[in-house]
Amino acid sequence: MDKYLNKIIKGDCLEVLKKIPDNSVDMTFADPPFNLKKKYNHYEDSKEKQDYLNWCNDWISEMVRITKPTGTIFVHNIPRWLTHYAEHLNKIAYFRHWISWDSGGAPMGKTLLPNHYGILYYTKSKSHNEFKFNDIRYPHPRCRTCNEFLKDYGGKKDQAHGFGPLLSDVWSDIHRIRHKKRRDDHPCQLPIPLLERLILMTTDEGDIVLDPFMGTGTTAVAAKKLGRSYIGIELDSDYVKIAEKNIKAAKETRINGHYVSVYLTHVRTMRDKDFKEIWKNKDGELKLLDKKMYKILKNI
Repeated sequence: MDKYLNKIIKGDCLEVLKKIPDNSVDMTFADPPFNLKKKYNHYEDSKEKQDYLNWCNDWISEMVRITKPTGTIFVHNIPRWLTHYAEHLNKIAYFRHWISWDSGGAPMGKTLLPNHYGILYYTKSKSHNEFKFNDIRYPHPRCRTCNEFLKDYGGKKDQAHGFGPLLSDVWSDIHRIRHKKRRDDHPCQLPIPLLERLILMTTDEGDIVLDPFMGTGTTAVAAKKLGRSYIGIELDSDYVKIAEKNIKAAKETRINGHYVSVYLTHVRTMRDKDFKEIWKNKDGELKLLDKKMYKILKNI
């Protein structure tokens, strides 16, 4: 197991997964090819439907096998395929949530506007007492001009949490990477804050996160920034090189000793149980906190 730790292994995901011991990984996350004829360097993204689903069922089964009883399995895709994945996962793991990531879409003709990706959230254990889970908070939605809350909270803004509300299963505050200067040369790159949120929600410091379709390293970068170990598998040697470069540049993001997800100098996600320590010795005025936080984050 140690030979795979904190490395990107170039190879076929099924071949590598079969070498990983049972019950050895704390979180597995997969963002597979969508079978939509996207242009990858070394993968043909246009299988026959049943061939594609058979292949997916194989690597999903391997992900469940290697996940610890306390661990979590996440699979990201479009709803079309997630319904099939869920049918298979329901036989070998325990359903927790269908997370709806509101990421914006484009009209496709004679359909409802496809405006979200889904993330299936399953656990290896049935009992709530056996798998890891942390309550997560995200920032209050605010006006960009005046910095006031966009939500009225029923006239009880003064009683609102100092950082933000608890997370639901609909995520609309994390956006796709649209600017070319922030993208790698990859057709389906996910934003790092998305993975950081999943990692903070279901793992502890030092846990192992595995991604069988690592691409240019998003999951590994998120794991390193949050003090977790990672195992990545990637078929394309060019993506492996980009991933290794991105991982090397990643720095841990901690405030008062606690890991948080940070993007463009703003805290995007924190664990609820860490809030008091993160904001220790800070006053309660959010505008002042933002200025102080910026000074802290510049040094991360």
